[in-house]
Amino acid sequence: MQSSIFNNTVTQSQERYVLQTPQMLRVDLSDGEDVVARTGSMVAYEGLIDFDGEYQSQGQRSQQFATGEVLPLMRCSGQGVVYLANLAQHIHVMEVDHEGLTVDSSYVLALDAHLHWEVISVESQYGIPGVGAYNLVISGQGKVAITTSGPPLAMQVTQDRFCSADADAVVAWSTGLRVQMQAQTASHSLWRRRGNTGEGWELNFMGDGYVVVQPSELLPPQTGPQSGLMGQFRQQEGTPGLNQRGAWG
Repeated sequence: MQSSIFNNTVTQSQERYVLQTPQMLRVDLSDGEDVVARTGSMVAYEGLIDFDGEYQSQGQRSQQFATGEVLPLMRCSGQGVVYLANLAQHIHVMEVDHEGLTVDSSYVLALDAHLHWEVISVESQYGIPGVGAYNLVISGQGKVAITTSGPPLAMQVTQDRFCSADADAVVAWSTGLRVQMQAQTASHSLWRRRGNTGEGWELNFMGDGYVVVQPSELLPPQTGPQSGLMGQFRQQEGTPGLNQRGAWG
């Protein structure tokens, strides 16, 4: 057989995390350290790899139940290479250090197994709970792979330069930043978490760090005929059900 498709061969590298393509991540497990990845994100693997549901503590399960910020993970272990992807979204590998990383669970693809995560609340000056107000804080020393709908913008925040972004376009930020959530317009949909708010909610960031903003105000496809991207892309009959409310599960 002959085709230009065979030019897309495996990217050889000694690095643990390598982008095979902008939409596919290659994770090398030959160093013996496990990786935890978004459930169902494996598209291929080489070698002897085991996949198992990742244990979550009672506290983590309680937080997810109370907030709706759900993060079901699978543990990948063994000797070999695993390839991960999610809905052909762009993938970005980030180094987590003492600063920590705050991210929406819908955009986490994989992370080193030794990293710790927990659900936190983004305070709203209006005191409205559950309106896009919960995210994950990932701490420790290691790497995290996140996804975005297209190439993102990384905005630097300093003591003398703060930034604001649409709450539905923000993917992640440095945990040390001070965050304030506010509504610029009034709308009945403001009461729905990550609903069709237009320019209703915004996040204001102050301090020192970075904010990652994607070129879309839409979450990945979700369960239901009118959810997520369904207003833009019609779901074909027979397409497996995906995520509900922008969360995993």
